[in-house]
Amino acid sequence: MSGGAISKIDGALIKHWLAKYGIVLAFVVLCVVLAFVSPYFFTTNNLLNVVRQTSINGILALGMTFVILMRGIDLSVGSVVACAAMVAASFATGAGNSSVLLPIVAGLGVGLILGSINGIMIARFAIPSFVMTLGMLSIARGLTYIYNDGMPISNLNPLYRFIGKGVVAGIPMPVILFLLVFLICWGVLRFTTFGRYVYAIGGNPKAARTSGIKVRTVTFTVYAISGLLAGLAGLILSGRTSAALPQAGVAYELDAIAAVVIGGTSLAGGVGSIVGTLFGALIIGVLNNGLDLLGVSSFYQQVVKGAIIILAVMIDRSRLMRE
Repeated sequence: MSGGAISKIDGALIKHWLAKYGIVLAFVVLCVVLAFVSPYFFTTNNLLNVVRQTSINGILALGMTFVILMRGIDLSVGSVVACAAMVAASFATGAGNSSVLLPIVAGLGVGLILGSINGIMIARFAIPSFVMTLGMLSIARGLTYIYNDGMPISNLNPLYRFIGKGVVAGIPMPVILFLLVFLICWGVLRFTTFGRYVYAIGGNPKAARTSGIKVRTVTFTVYAISGLLAGLAGLILSGRTSAALPQAGVAYELDAIAAVVIGGTSLAGGVGSIVGTLFGALIIGVLNNGLDLLGVSSFYQQVVKGAIIILAVMIDRSRLMRE
């Protein structure tokens, strides 16, 4: 075998390795850099704080992965977080209220209903996902303000606050819920027929429809999943802050989309993974934490995150053009 052929094979292997593990390498490099520039980064308390903060965006990003794999977008998740949190918190006020089941069902139910409305309008009436979820962003935010006249809800009972503040065996409860949702989503996309349908529709909707896949049903389901997980994120957020705020969740959809895109899921659909989204969310969380430790203004942090999103999309587009 000639040297040129070997070089081509080596180049192909490197490209394959980078495509498969590049996101992990980027995460490791980012952590190493921050460990050098800040002595506080690799402390136990800070690392726990990072994963705790990442859990909410991570859960939203997992739901967003299903949507983007189907060539869609969900701009409403931040508002759904706030609406679900507000409704759930209204059933969890007062120290004497020991029941936590009703608030959980209420919060998850609100998320599921709003996500299902998105799914129905997009799947049945062919409204573009950008338009429909942008409208739902405004609707859900308005409903959040209407629900309690724009006032926050506090004095939440301890059992409810445990969802966001509790610790089990040294692991924060939000992290446990995040990992549980990750495992479920990973299993669904990797091992179930529904997961194969999501990839098939995202790759080629017309071919998927021709092959007998119920595209409308799958489309409806992925938006319902996104809404349900936004409801769960709302429970965690309100439990962690011990209050439901009508202005909560603003711009959360941007961080969720960033995590998915950075994790390698293509906006063109059909390509991506839950594992990539996990590391994408961790990169966003570590980046936010590192910039905070370095005293970087939140205004500049927005610029950095926006630049990273654009870079990730450019990489994805260049890959599609090569194909």
